[in-house]
Amino acid sequence: MKYRSLAVLSTLVLGAGLAGCSSSGGSSGDAGGGRTALDVWLMRDSVSAGFQQEFETGFEKAHPDIDVKIQIQEWEGIGEKVTAALASNDAPDVIEVGNTQVAQYAQSGGLTDLSDRVAELGGDDWIKGLAEPGRYDGKQYGIPYYAANRVVIYRTDLFEKAGVDAAGIKTRDQWLEAGRKLDKDGTQGIYLPGQNWYVLSGFVWDEGGDLAVESGGTWKGGLDSPEALRAMDFYRRLQSLGKGPKDSDEAQPPQAEVMAKEQIAQIIAVPGGAKVIEEKNPALKGKLGFFPIPGKTADQPGAVFTGGSDLIVPAVAAHQEEAFTFLRELTGDAWQKKLAVAMSYVPNRTTLASAVSGDPGTAAMAAGAANGHATPNTPEWAAIEAKNPIKEYMTAVLTGKDAAAEAAKASATITDTLNSGS
Repeated sequence: MKYRSLAVLSTLVLGAGLAGCSSSGGSSGDAGGGRTALDVWLMRDSVSAGFQQEFETGFEKAHPDIDVKIQIQEWEGIGEKVTAALASNDAPDVIEVGNTQVAQYAQSGGLTDLSDRVAELGGDDWIKGLAEPGRYDGKQYGIPYYAANRVVIYRTDLFEKAGVDAAGIKTRDQWLEAGRKLDKDGTQGIYLPGQNWYVLSGFVWDEGGDLAVESGGTWKGGLDSPEALRAMDFYRRLQSLGKGPKDSDEAQPPQAEVMAKEQIAQIIAVPGGAKVIEEKNPALKGKLGFFPIPGKTADQPGAVFTGGSDLIVPAVAAHQEEAFTFLRELTGDAWQKKLAVAMSYVPNRTTLASAVSGDPGTAAMAAGAANGHATPNTPEWAAIEAKNPIKEYMTAVLTGKDAAAEAAKASATITDTLNSGS
């Protein structure tokens, strides 16, 4: 998934104005006074104006020979813009991209291989859902920047009324049991749209399966595996505990707005969805809580799709060492902690999760991120999302069609699509 779709939801967390403007300019070279001008593209909603100013001031104090020039870019049309920059002779020195976009840029040969700098950047405990899609053909091109993922947002008053303790929900079986208690007296136990394939993906990973697997350079769709079929059966049972539509996703209609209007005990969303619920229904302010999506067993939270960003360095960038210095600072412990607190994002390392312990929504997100995953790491995955046979498959099963037969059809489409570019 391109990060933009999760970023749109994550903007609800922020509430801070952003500085800068889009620019297509590349490296500007000499900044005067013997300083190097380092041209950096960061994306809309990546940093607030306050954090950007604080970082630039701190970075330049520590590295007075570098003049950082951060330009804020828009998600709309960014793919074409980055592709053009990588093919030019005047690319920026550092670019923020969606974590699952790295493969398509690396395929062109336009990125700097940073594999030999991973240890220096503290890569041993990077969040897997950011680090894995940053690799292509065994080389690390994308450096994890920050993450966001879905959690359970719940109504504390409805849970209390039903006698359900959210803190005690650690497994999927306990989650189902709680949902059954909540799904009565005019309350929906959960509002789960039928085509929320990111949530299904987490259940597939929990079962030990995947959406597609690669062997010997050939991809094969995985929805018809026993693991994925078990995941779809769990999704069906969970979805039945509410009145979520079977033929649309969480954006149609916006599920946070639905929760604001109706008696819905819980939804699965990024924490920023809580702000929308409260804005649409102020009476619910102070009545919303968060917990990680439960796992198959109690030893770890459920698997989640990790949205977020990586930082890349174009192969043609003029200031490679200065770009690495920027990466080391912005993705290092000190600035990651500050970024997480300022922007309510998950830091790029599992060992930094405590930085957001004071924010219940982000803390739940960070707990889930430890079991984060990304979509299959191939440039052709974008074509899967364009067709989205996974959504069609889910609707078919939820409306009573044979799961195994529909899974085989969807897997065949995934197989054909992923191998069409090989």
